Amino acid sequence: MRKYLVPAALAVLCALPAGAAEVNVYTARHYDSDLKIYDAFSRQTGIKVNVIEASGDELLARVKAEGAASPADVLITVDGGRLHRMAEAGLFQPLTSAVVNQRVPQARRNADNLWFGLTTRARVIFYSLAAGKPEGLARYEDLADPRLEGQLCIRSSSNAYNVSLMAEMIAANGVQAAEEWARGLTRNLARKPQGGDRDQIRAVAAGECTIAVANTYYWGGLAASDNPADRAAAAAVGMIFPNQEDRGAHVNLSGAGLAAHAPHPAEAVQFLEFLVSDEAQRILADGNNEYPSVAGVVPNGPIAAHMGFKASSIDPAIFDTNAAAALEAFDRAGMP
Repeated sequence: MRKYLVPAALAVLCALPAGAAEVNVYTARHYDSDLKIYDAFSRQTGIKVNVIEASGDELLARVKAEGAASPADVLITVDGGRLHRMAEAGLFQPLTSAVVNQRVPQARRNADNLWFGLTTRARVIFYSLAAGKPEGLARYEDLADPRLEGQLCIRSSSNAYNVSLMAEMIAANGVQAAEEWARGLTRNLARKPQGGDRDQIRAVAAGECTIAVANTYYWGGLAASDNPADRAAAAAVGMIFPNQEDRGAHVNLSGAGLAAHAPHPAEAVQFLEFLVSDEAQRILADGNNEYPSVAGVVPNGPIAAHMGFKASSIDPAIFDTNAAAALEAFDRAGMP
């Protein structure tokens, strides 16, 4: 867990008068590009940004332990399931903001205004351009087709991204059908699950498998890499956004909300509204190759060529409420 004043903003913050307004941000986002947002906010408002950075689970535990004495003003985390757990734990308070409500689609906002989505990332299917797009592969359900036996690369079933995808599969098709789907995935594995999402894409490019499941922003990171081998791997794969004729592609998000006991609520609301400005949304998207939550903001990176798909509108709370059932279904199916 790290606590710091944002380095990019230090020149500005040091110039602020003693006793200047401040906002305390607890965040599970660990991207250097986010420092630009804190810097820009301080420059525009004169409000000092203090940051605590840790994993989502660490932040949840810390704020719960701090209780009503918590200095947190704003909570930011990744994964809809974690946002739901924070809300269930009473760590947020309702946010009253016409700006946020106008700019962030309802499907990306908590029904009780406890949190809203900052960015989204889609979990999609990658395929080898050299081998060609497999016939009939258009839905997540198709990944279990016996014709794909021995062709699939995917991370471990315990990985949070796969648990969330399975949680949505349960919501869409029921536990029994989702478990059968997992059995099909297990049969179709080209190798035992290993590595991260980038490794699945690299494996397709290297011919170790013909298809893989990974998040779009990892592909964007490879495509924008300074490493020629990574750029070559990104160029060697095609992308399928599944379920475009029905519920849409599975998406997860990073999100933010007003802390339940925020000592600086006015400054916190200012900061949260700044996060949905065009400037901040573009920094968020470009810095990690994610999709902006605000419509009309177009990122500058490689992911800009892969927008306009139909995204699932399922409530991200499902990723948490169905998580245990998802893990159990994977286990019963023998998915590593």
